[in-house]
Amino acid sequence: MTQPGFPPMELIRKSKYLLVSLTLTHALTISTVAAAADLIISNAQIYTVNQSQPEAQAVVVADGKIVFVGDNKQALAWASSETEVIDADGMMLLPGFIDTHNHVFEGASEVGGNCLLSPVKTLRDQRPELQACKNGIKKQGEWLIGYGHQLDALWGDSQNLNPREHLDKWFPDNPVVIMEESSHSMLVNSLALEKAGIDTNSEHPQGGRIMFAQDGQSNGVLFDNAGDIVMALAWNSLSNNFQVSYDGLLAGMDEAVSYGITTIGDGRLYWQRGWYEVWQQALKNDAINVRTSLRPWIYPDIPLDQQLDYLRGIVSLDKDNLLVVDQVKMYIDGVIHFGTAKVLKPYQWSWQLDLPYGLNYVSPKALPGFLSSLDEIGFGAHVHAIGDAGVRETLDAIEQARERGSKQIYSMTHLEMIHLDDIDRFQSLKVHADFQAGAAYFVDTGWASFYVGRKRAKRMLAMREVFNTGANVTFSSDWTVNSINPLVAIANSVRLKNSKGLPNIQAAIQAATINGARALGLESVTGSIETGKSADFVLLDRNIVKAKPSQIESASVIMTILQGEKVFVH
Repeated sequence: MTQPGFPPMELIRKSKYLLVSLTLTHALTISTVAAAADLIISNAQIYTVNQSQPEAQAVVVADGKIVFVGDNKQALAWASSETEVIDADGMMLLPGFIDTHNHVFEGASEVGGNCLLSPVKTLRDQRPELQACKNGIKKQGEWLIGYGHQLDALWGDSQNLNPREHLDKWFPDNPVVIMEESSHSMLVNSLALEKAGIDTNSEHPQGGRIMFAQDGQSNGVLFDNAGDIVMALAWNSLSNNFQVSYDGLLAGMDEAVSYGITTIGDGRLYWQRGWYEVWQQALKNDAINVRTSLRPWIYPDIPLDQQLDYLRGIVSLDKDNLLVVDQVKMYIDGVIHFGTAKVLKPYQWSWQLDLPYGLNYVSPKALPGFLSSLDEIGFGAHVHAIGDAGVRETLDAIEQARERGSKQIYSMTHLEMIHLDDIDRFQSLKVHADFQAGAAYFVDTGWASFYVGRKRAKRMLAMREVFNTGANVTFSSDWTVNSINPLVAIANSVRLKNSKGLPNIQAAIQAATINGARALGLESVTGSIETGKSADFVLLDRNIVKAKPSQIESASVIMTILQGEKVFVH
C-alpha cells in the first residue's frame, strides 16, 4: 500500500531510468545533429515571427532546415570544423520575405528589347523613344514589342488621337504591340491588328475591349484581354523567346532575392506562351533561387474544359519542392483607371462609354463552376479583383465553393474597392486578402476621384478594416507595377497605422512573412524562424522593429538565405 499522493517506489525507479535514458538519447541526438550543422548565424537580433519564441540570438541550420533557435552559447555548441559560422554583429535576422503576387517571370525580361516609352509624355512627344524603337528592328516583318507608357499621359489634351495611325507612320513594315505600364492596355498598329484578325466587324473578346475610332476601325488601343491576345501572338513569334524568357526569369529571381524575398506567389503563368517549360528548365538546371508558387493563367476566351487537361498534367502538391503548382491565377475584372474594374455604381468618368459598370473576365454566373472544376483537380485560386462588384462576385463564388465543402486556398489581390457589407466575408469564408501596401496609390487614393468620385475614392483600399475582422492579410508588390522592395510596404503600413495601415510593425512583418506563407499553403514550410522549417532568412543592417518608417524603407539587405544556402550577399 502506498501513501496517498505519492507514486510507488517501482514507478519512481522506472521514471528515473526513463529520464536517464531520454537524457542520453537527447544528448546523442544533439551530438549527431550538431556534427551535421551546416550553418550557424549568431549574435543577431532575431525576430522569429513565432509567437511561442518571438526573439532569439542565434539559429542553427542542417540540411536546409532549422534545427535550433536560441541563445549564442547553445547555438555555437553545434559547431564543428565543417560548420560555417556567421557573426551577424547585432544585425537583424527575419524570416525571408514572402511576396504573394509578383511578376518575377516577366519583370526583368528583355522581350521588349529597346522599345521603352515614357510614362509621362504624350504620343506626339515620344519621337526619341519611337526612334529608338525603330532602330532596334532587325528585319522587316518581325514583331516589335514595347512597354512603358501611361494612356492618360499619352493622350494629353488631344480629342481625336489615333495611336494606330501614328504607329503606322513610324512602323509601316512591322507589327507593333506596346504594353501600357499597368499591363491592362496595349497600343498596336494596323499590321498587328491584321495578324490578330481584328477589323471593323470584330466583337469584343471576353474580358477585353477594342477601342474603335469614328470610322469604325480600331484606333489601336486594346484593353485588358483584347491586348493580351495580341501580345501572345507577338511573344510566340519570337525565334529566341525561350532563351530570352529563361534569361529574364533568372534576372527576375536575382532581383527578388536582392530584396530579401525567398518565396513568391507567381503573378500569372501564361502557359500558352511556353512559360511553364522555362520554369522547368530552370529547375532542371538547379537555377531556382526563390521558392515559387506557380499560378497557371485561366484564359477567359478559351472554354475551361479545354484548359483542364493541361492543368491536370502540371499540378504539383509537394510543399517541399521549390516549385509548387496548386493555385491558378484568374481575373474577375480589370482596372479602375480604364473603366474595366467591375463596380456596383456607375463610373463618374470612363474610357468605356458603353460600359458604365466595367467588365468581367469570367462571368459571375460561370465563376462558381470554374472554381468547382478546378477544385476537383487540386487547384485553389488567386483572383484579381479590384472593383467592389468584382470583389462581391468573387466572394459569392467562393461562398458557394465553401458550401460544397471545398477546402482549397482562395486569395484575392488588389481589393481596391470593397463594399462595407463585404468586409467581414474574408474572415468568415477564409479568403486571404492581398494588398500592395508599397504602392504609391496605396498611400494616396485621390487619383481615383476622377473615375469613381471622392466618396468612393476615400474608402478605397480598406486593408485595416479587413484586418480588424481577423482575416489573413498579406503584402505583395505586383512588381513591376510597384517597387519590389517589401520594406516599402512595411514602412507604408507603419506610416498609416492610424488609418488604413496595420496597427503595428509586428503585424506588418507578419503580412510580409507568415501570412503570405498561409496564403500559399506553405506555413508548415516557411514564413517563420522555428525548428523544422526551411532555413529561409533575410539579414538586415538594422532593427526595423524599433525604426521609423523612413528608416525601415531605407534598410539594406545584407544577405538572403534559402534552404540554408546564401542566394544573395550584399
